[in-house]
Amino acid sequence: MLFKDLDLIAPILKNLEAQWYEKPTPIQEKSIPVILDGKDILGCAQTGTGKTGAFAIPTIQILSIKKELSNRSNEIKALILTPTRELALQIDESFSDYGKNTGLSHFAIFGGIKQHSQVRKLQKWVDVLIATPGRLIDLIQQGYISLKHIEMLILDEADNMLNMGFINDIKKILKTIPQNRQTLFFSATMPKEILALANTILNNPTHVEVAPVSSTAEKIKQEIYHVGTGWKPGLLTYIIQDKEIKSLLVFSRTKHWADKIVRHLEKDGITAAAIHGNKSQNARVRALNNFKSGEVKVLVATDIAARGIDIDALSFMINYDLPNESETYVHRIGRTGRAGKSGLAMSFCNQEEYAYLLDIQKLISKKIPVVSDHPFEITIDTNNVTRPKQGGGNRRKTFMNKRPNNGNKSRDIRRNKNKRPKRDS
Repeated sequence: MLFKDLDLIAPILKNLEAQWYEKPTPIQEKSIPVILDGKDILGCAQTGTGKTGAFAIPTIQILSIKKELSNRSNEIKALILTPTRELALQIDESFSDYGKNTGLSHFAIFGGIKQHSQVRKLQKWVDVLIATPGRLIDLIQQGYISLKHIEMLILDEADNMLNMGFINDIKKILKTIPQNRQTLFFSATMPKEILALANTILNNPTHVEVAPVSSTAEKIKQEIYHVGTGWKPGLLTYIIQDKEIKSLLVFSRTKHWADKIVRHLEKDGITAAAIHGNKSQNARVRALNNFKSGEVKVLVATDIAARGIDIDALSFMINYDLPNESETYVHRIGRTGRAGKSGLAMSFCNQEEYAYLLDIQKLISKKIPVVSDHPFEITIDTNNVTRPKQGGGNRRKTFMNKRPNNGNKSRDIRRNKNKRPKRDS
């Protein structure tokens, strides 16, 4: 099926053609006709499946057609709720790409910056409002936003909003929105809490499910590197140099570690930037833009901040720390191999994290190949599998203390009695 087979209006088809989009993804193919038909939808799709386009394209078409038939202006017709500022900006960018020459105005609001500029924009004409729950409630309570004319409500990354504690905020927002509306509900997973919320806000929804969270894209090659905690920095530099990587996304479990990884890479002459919740909005946007442009080779991100990172040509990613939630692993590696392209997802695993690896392999029903020909390899004691406390045990003490000297790896790595490291050729 092609986009032209989905009964889309000419301006949208032209915009899709300008973005080199010809065929809809499975979630788009299943969702767009349902939404254009005016029905509520309950969609389950993992990251990287084209979910944003699945709701943005039909929303633009519905509202642009209604706009031609109505003289109402300066009224918010569609509200899109999303958990993070990065994802809000990504959705806003998608509306710019798909909605050119349709006469619709869209705007994203989020916390982390002063509200003055956002308030000024809201006083003008906005058809589609993209918002994080906290900032939206603040501006509603101050009288800057009215949602009484909402015709379409979209909840994106609903499971992540639940995990971040936004459930009560969402319930408050729902009370300010008309009951007579079309609601689109998208989530990567469907735990009981999410289904309970969906049942309270959806009206006889059509269920659409594509690529459940337990699956990983076939074109993403996955690898595991067994490595001691203190040797992870050296292994990271080694991989970047050995594979001549030009662009790499690295996931860190905490903000503190993200900053330390950046400092290590910069000492080794590798340009890097961190993106996490402690960074200002301007710093996060600048880091992401520099990464996309190639000015920065490595972007180190925490899971929360990484929501909304959408880079089509990203071929490499590394889990510096294995996540303690298996579903998070699937979301992380989905940042590469997007839109059917190939990618390589590498993960570091120490003795403490081996239990997480077993959980991940159980979820994805696949044993991830282990790379053994690297100079930082350790032997995992598979008979001694324990689950570390969340937060990483004593990693803070060992991060830089045992980092192998890049100029003489063999001297430092001899501490690993299981195997003498290979010298660089």
